[in-house]
Amino acid sequence: MLDRAARLRQLSEVDQDLIRLAQNPRFARWLEQVSATGGCAHPIHLTGSTTTRDAGTGEVLHHYDTATEPGERLLIRCRNRRATVCAPCSRLHAGDTFHLVRAGLVGGKSVPADVRERPRLFVTLTAPSFGPVHRATADGERCRPRRNAGHCDHGRSLGCPAAHDATDPLVGQPLCPGCYDYPAHLLWHAYAGRLWKAFTDNLYNHLAARTGHTRSGLRRTVRISYAKVAEYQKRAAVHVHAVVRLDGAHGPGTPPPAWATAEVLTAVVLTAAAAVRLRSSYSSALGEHELRWGSQLDARPLRAFGGREGLADDAVAAYVAKYVTKGAADASAGLDHPITGPDDIAAARLLAHVRTLMRTCWRLGGLPELEPLRLRAWAHTLGYRGHILTKSRAYSTTYAALRRERADHERTAPDSADELDAITDAHWRYVGSGHTPGASLIAAGIAEDLATNREVARDAVAHLSGGALGAG
Repeated sequence: MLDRAARLRQLSEVDQDLIRLAQNPRFARWLEQVSATGGCAHPIHLTGSTTTRDAGTGEVLHHYDTATEPGERLLIRCRNRRATVCAPCSRLHAGDTFHLVRAGLVGGKSVPADVRERPRLFVTLTAPSFGPVHRATADGERCRPRRNAGHCDHGRSLGCPAAHDATDPLVGQPLCPGCYDYPAHLLWHAYAGRLWKAFTDNLYNHLAARTGHTRSGLRRTVRISYAKVAEYQKRAAVHVHAVVRLDGAHGPGTPPPAWATAEVLTAVVLTAAAAVRLRSSYSSALGEHELRWGSQLDARPLRAFGGREGLADDAVAAYVAKYVTKGAADASAGLDHPITGPDDIAAARLLAHVRTLMRTCWRLGGLPELEPLRLRAWAHTLGYRGHILTKSRAYSTTYAALRRERADHERTAPDSADELDAITDAHWRYVGSGHTPGASLIAAGIAEDLATNREVARDAVAHLSGGALGAG
C-alpha cells in the first residue's frame, strides 16, 4: 500500500512539473535546447556569454548571452559514453568511435585512403585463468562434464553437469569462490596497461627478429598503429579487442616495405603476446605474481580492398563501437562511479563474484606496498585503470576533431571568427546538471523520437542501396 502511495505521489510530482514547464513563457525555447542536446538524460547547465570582435576595429561580430535563455541557462550534452547513464550521448559516442576506428581502416578524416591496402589485423587478447568458472554452452553441451569430478578443499564439486545459456546468471561465476584467485585477478587488472605496453614493445622486437632487422633499424622502416577497446567478460575479467595496422616509417602517409604482410604480422602478434611476462610488486601478504596474457589469443586479418577473404572493415568498426559504450551496463563490469568504502560495496546491487572482487580490491588497496596501484580509487572498476578505448597517435583522427567537425556541420549560422581576423571573449560558469522529473520525461521522448527517426532513415537507405549498412 505504501509503495502504491509513493508511486502516486511520484506521478503527481511529474504531472505538476510538466504543467509548470508547459506554462513557462519560454517553454518553446527550452524545448529547442533539449532537442539540441539530442534528449540528453543528464545535461550540463552553463551560464555566461561569448563575444566575438574584429581584431582590428573592435567591432562586435557576434554576441551570445544566457541572460535571455530560460532560467538564464544553456544546456549542453553530458557526453557520457555509458548507455546506463545517458543513452542519447552513448549513441553519439558510439557513432564517433565507429568513424574513428573506420578511418584507420579505410581512410578519411585526414587518413589517406590507401591504408586499406596495408596489413591490418583484428586482435583479441584475454586474461589468464584465475580459477574455473561456469561457462555458457550450446546444443545441450554441459558446462564442465567430469567423470568422478571429486571435490575441492572447500567441499565443492570440481565439475558442473548443467547446460547454461548466455543469460544464465551462473555463467562467469566461480565453481568455488574459495579456490578462485581474487588477488591475482585484481593485480592483473591493475597491470593491464603495462601488459599492453609490453605487448606492443614485443611486436617491434619479434618483427625485427623475424625479418633480420635490428630493433632500431626496424623502427626506421615500419610503424605499428592500433586502436583498442577493453571489454569485461562474464567472469569480470577484462580482455582487449584491437585493430593493428602496419605502416611505413612515417605513419599512415607512407606504405610499409614489401615484406610486411598480414601473414608476417599475424605470426608476430601471437608470439609477442605469448612472450609477455611481468612481475607484480612484492607484498608480504601476497608475495609476487607473474602476470601474462591468457592462452586464448586470436589474430584475424581484415579483408583486403576488393577482396572477399577476411573480416569486413565496417563490421570491425561497429564491433568496437558497440563495446565502447557498454562499460558498467554489463553486470560484470563493476559500478559507474567511485566508491568511498565497504558500505558502498555492501549497498550496491552486484553479483556475488563482482562484490567479492570489489571487496578484495578495497582490502588490497590498504596495503602500503600496493599503494602506487591506487586500487581503492579504482575499486569500482575492479582495479582496471585504463580507458575503455585508446589508440596510438598515428592510427586515425581524434574524438575532439570529430566533435569539432560535427559542431561546424550543425552550426546554423556561419561564425565570423572563422572567416575574419577576430578575437573571442568567453565567460562561462557551471551552475548545475540533470533534469527535473517532468523535463526528464520530455527529454526521454525526444531521444526516443530521434532514435526512431535514425532507424527509419537507416532502413530506407539500406533498402535503396540493396544491402545492410554498417553501424554509424
